Amino acid sequence: MIIVIIAGGSGSRLWPLSTSNYPKHLLKLTSERTLLQTAYDRASRLGDNIYVVTESSHSDIVREQLPELPNDAFLIEPGRRGTAHCIVFALDVIARKHDHEELIAFIHSDHHIRDIGEFTRSFSVAAKTSQKFNEITLIGIEPTFPSTGFGYIERDGVISANSGVFEVESFKEKPDYEIAKKYLESGNYLWNCGYFVGSVNTFLDEMKLNAPDLYANYETLSSIREVNSTEYNKAYLKLDNQVIDIALIEKAKSLAVVSASFDWMDVGSFKDLHDVVPQDKLGNYFSGDNIHAIDVENIYVRNEESDKPIAVIGLNNVVVVNTPDGILVSRKDMSHRTGEVAKKIQNNS
Repeated sequence: MIIVIIAGGSGSRLWPLSTSNYPKHLLKLTSERTLLQTAYDRASRLGDNIYVVTESSHSDIVREQLPELPNDAFLIEPGRRGTAHCIVFALDVIARKHDHEELIAFIHSDHHIRDIGEFTRSFSVAAKTSQKFNEITLIGIEPTFPSTGFGYIERDGVISANSGVFEVESFKEKPDYEIAKKYLESGNYLWNCGYFVGSVNTFLDEMKLNAPDLYANYETLSSIREVNSTEYNKAYLKLDNQVIDIALIEKAKSLAVVSASFDWMDVGSFKDLHDVVPQDKLGNYFSGDNIHAIDVENIYVRNEESDKPIAVIGLNNVVVVNTPDGILVSRKDMSHRTGEVAKKIQNNS
């Protein structure tokens, strides 16, 4: 199986750690390896042919972090055009080099997963399902709480009870809490983690039927002789910005989904990050030197400038982050709004 790691995005909700120049997947947030490196570690359990799609401004850092990969494994977008077109790009490159029936797994570079065994099993089942039924097969996570921050996949119709494979009935956007509770209680909904498996032919067939604009863009790119030539990059930059879920996946008439139970987390806020890092007995996490805390609970503090002291006194449910790019102080349960501030700062700079 071929694996494509999607390594884009700015991760603005983790500002000032994550910035447009150095986004979150390039950072050591949950271990001594970056999120991108741990995604590569997982990918290497799925297959030997691994590609990374990234944007040109970060390509040198991505290469430095993954010295194990050959130069032609890095697929460099001349500019961001959304997940739909980075996948079209990857399909074009793969179609030039591999059998069009070989299965491809698309994964993301900014997720936190510990249960690699279940992760690997889920993709193995998805690959067999996609090959057998010739359709794009998704992986959904069995929800453990009524999350309002994730999209959901509604499953309906058992394809294989033993393997946990179902037909996809519909997709649901991020719900409010009461609706999320109903989803959890029904047992018919999975968190949508954005993982899917299919061959070049499977994806192209689906595009022909339900996303002809994407297929036309694929044909435009594939007709150009040399990938990343001036002509190729100009054509790519003319493409619009689309999300693969809306552009293709949600339009597909026949999809399968594998129900998985590995401990998946899309590290999208400091609350998420705090949930997956080691904490002391009072629920506190401290990273960096020169941090001074008195009578605190349930706080996340990170100091990237050791010459500057940080003092936190008598607080609960707080995030404090100091880096050369800025200082963040937020209620932890409001930290998902950090992106709003980060965008304002970026627009004013």
